[in-house]
Amino acid sequence: MCTRVVWPDANGSVIVGRNMDFHKDLLTNLWTQPKGITRDDGVQGKLTWTSKYGSVVATAFDMISVDGLNEAGLAGHVLWLAESDYGTPDDSRAQLSQAIWMQYFLDNYSTVAEAVEWIEKSGVQVVQMMDPTGGKPPAIHLALDDATGDSCIIEYSDGRPRVYHSREHRVMTNSPTYDQQLELVKTISGLGGDRPLPGSTLASDRFARAAYYVSRLDQPQTQLQAVAAMFSVIRNVAQPFRVPDPGKPDASQTLWQTVIDLTNRRYVFESTTRPNIVWVDLSDLDLGEGATQLKLDLVNELTVEHGIAGEVSDKFADTGTLNFLTLERESQLLAAASKGRL
Repeated sequence: MCTRVVWPDANGSVIVGRNMDFHKDLLTNLWTQPKGITRDDGVQGKLTWTSKYGSVVATAFDMISVDGLNEAGLAGHVLWLAESDYGTPDDSRAQLSQAIWMQYFLDNYSTVAEAVEWIEKSGVQVVQMMDPTGGKPPAIHLALDDATGDSCIIEYSDGRPRVYHSREHRVMTNSPTYDQQLELVKTISGLGGDRPLPGSTLASDRFARAAYYVSRLDQPQTQLQAVAAMFSVIRNVAQPFRVPDPGKPDASQTLWQTVIDLTNRRYVFESTTRPNIVWVDLSDLDLGEGATQLKLDLVNELTVEHGIAGEVSDKFADTGTLNFLTLERESQLLAAASKGRL
């Protein structure tokens, strides 16, 4: 479970916030992904590309990019959607593994409109992957937003992408599907209806609160004020540490939060389990072709007493390349698990 909020008119800047909510630690780190990296779809290798834009991404298990920003000001955010139906893999279609789905857009596009055009032309199919920790396979949808304030939400139903593309689509949570969320929020006082603003952890209630509060933010005078204002909104829809709700094993606690200034290319990360705030400006990183992929080890560096905080562009280190989960690697992991090696 997660929440994503766009503030498109923060005194000339576009600010985006998101919560990552899950019932287990995702061992998230930050990675630089320079331009010029050659990749494939992670499924059959039929779809290949060389990244046009460098990016900074937050990962799950160093196998999946789940949040990030590219140097053109396009950002992506992976959230849970139980209703996702990717269909039976169809080898005649363009395919992308879930693990590299978001990264494809950060690598290739500078705006939401460009990404939506490709989705509509290709009819790309997302292929579901395993949970590297042994849980149920992820069911996810994807939000994209850019420095112009544009936004889209991409969900899969009956194996086909359904794209909700509008600058007005500022908020995204989880179930139900986005079309139903848009109708539910109209029933809330201040958003078109007369029901009081709800306070539960339900995705529809978080959607309503995020939509309500982001629409009432004062204009910031500085970037610091803008980032702080967005943190105030996403903290309002964060989930406290708790035992997962009965029958909802994935509805648990907020693990971390990000606020991104798409206009000025600043990426801010806050952990709730390792409480420190760190940030980086993409202009301070080498994302040029041929640059080394670097990792900011949040799993370990944020746990050290008096550990890293603040601006951390010089804390990224060369630990090897980011290897996305592919069907081939998935088979290797399952084989190792069956032999008791995992």
